[in-house]
Amino acid sequence: MTINPYVPIVGLLILGLLFALFSVSIAPIVGPHRYNRAKLDAYECGIEPAPQPIGGGRFPVKFYLTAMLFIVFDIETIFLYPWAVSFGSLGVFGFVEMVLFIVSVFIAYTYVWRRGGLNWD
Repeated sequence: MTINPYVPIVGLLILGLLFALFSVSIAPIVGPHRYNRAKLDAYECGIEPAPQPIGGGRFPVKFYLTAMLFIVFDIETIFLYPWAVSFGSLGVFGFVEMVLFIVSVFIAYTYVWRRGGLNWD
């Protein structure tokens, strides 16, 4: 008699779901009930929350620039993994193409660095 290969996966999924449901349902019963003002306040990384104007406050453009730079360099890393896996079959052509890609990303990096995009003031 052979066992279906999906039975252990389904069993692990059910076990994980039961553990999660048990943890969430038992926590209010057995957890401590010592409430104070600090625990009930919103967590703002140690900074007291300031009242925001209606419609939300304005964020500096630096936040968005930093996020876009992170995405650019993250995408570069994503392109490097498949290239590294298939490097042997790509040969010299693949090597030259990756060098050109890295040089173009490095030019973008130096441009952003020289323009002060990486300074967090």
